[in-house]
Amino acid sequence: MIKAFISVIYAALLLMQASVTFAQETTSTQAPSLAPSQAPSQAPTQPSILIFGDSLSAAYGIGEDEGWVTLLAERLKQENSELTVINGSVSGETTTGGRSRLPSLLRRYTPAYVLIELGGNDGLRGLPLALMRENLTEMITLSKTSGATVLIAGMQIPPNYGPRYTEPFYAQYAELAEEFDLYLIPFLIDGIPQQPELMQADGIHPKAEAQSMILDNVWPVLQEAISAADLANSAVGDL
Repeated sequence: MIKAFISVIYAALLLMQASVTFAQETTSTQAPSLAPSQAPSQAPTQPSILIFGDSLSAAYGIGEDEGWVTLLAERLKQENSELTVINGSVSGETTTGGRSRLPSLLRRYTPAYVLIELGGNDGLRGLPLALMRENLTEMITLSKTSGATVLIAGMQIPPNYGPRYTEPFYAQYAELAEEFDLYLIPFLIDGIPQQPELMQADGIHPKAEAQSMILDNVWPVLQEAISAADLANSAVGDL
């Protein structure tokens, strides 16, 4: 009962702050960054994962080195992985903006993996779900055509938008994952909004101390994707 009540409070805060925060975010631009650092004029010589999202992956309101994407790079290094992390996330990004930016990043970095974390700003703006799905579909297709393994992170929006919008909005992620055989992270910030002390003052973005929880939501799905790719590559090598 308490958990449900807190979720409703979070939803209300999200709805009230959406327009203000979106305006703040869209004034911010962020070029793709590499972690660990690498010369921006060169494509990575090691296999890479492109994190392609919005403010939740762009370390909005906290230090870049505190964000979950940087924590991901650090964990991969601890695991002696050769995978390089490229953060192509931009605060305020919509699926339409992402669709226009993605092709150049795919050409530049030729990532082995692409994690698409977009749609939240579409939902907060109440944009047509058909447009959002079309954009996500195109980004998935572009990524897969480039040879990348694709992961997709689900998002949720406040119930105030009504079930006729919120339910199909959230369902799209699982539907696309099934249709295109993607690796699905059901809800990127799962477990965080229910703890208000882990949210920034805007009620939307997780604090620095919650970033490890985001990574914990991503990590097992990414591990599954990497293991499957390694197994497939091993099988090809045995032919």
